[in-house]
Amino acid sequence: MTIKTGDKLPEATFMEMTADGPAPVSTADVFAGKTVALFAVPGAYTPTCSAKHLPGFVEKQSDLAAKGVDEIVCTSVNDVFVMGAWGKDSSADGKVRMLADGNGAFAAALGLELDGSGFGMGTRSQRYSMLVKDGVVAELNVEEGGGFEVSSADYLLGQI
Repeated sequence: MTIKTGDKLPEATFMEMTADGPAPVSTADVFAGKTVALFAVPGAYTPTCSAKHLPGFVEKQSDLAAKGVDEIVCTSVNDVFVMGAWGKDSSADGKVRMLADGNGAFAAALGLELDGSGFGMGTRSQRYSMLVKDGVVAELNVEEGGGFEVSSADYLLGQI
């Protein structure tokens, strides 16, 4: 079953690159008591993700904060080292928190998996954005068929 507006996020554990190395982070750690703009991409360093999706949220960080967003989180079915490097290479440090869903457990729990095996990528996450308030989905924007419209930072800003 796919998550929908009004649902509580499922429990999951991400990995995050820290100054001390990889560290586990639970959904409760990330979302409890906060308003979070969460977005997912099919893969770090892939064309649309690197040229548009992540940069849009980096650029709109202050606009989202002005509308009450406490934190922006990017997740992808990539390992923690790739997510850490991609965040640094994209100037996301301090603006977008990069969380690895290395085994795709979070994407699967949301019902938002994507079969990327035709591209040699295995199971990934669909591209989406959501506004999460204290662990509950307030807005959900899932892209259809490889598009990039409703999951952008600008689109989410318009919903707040």
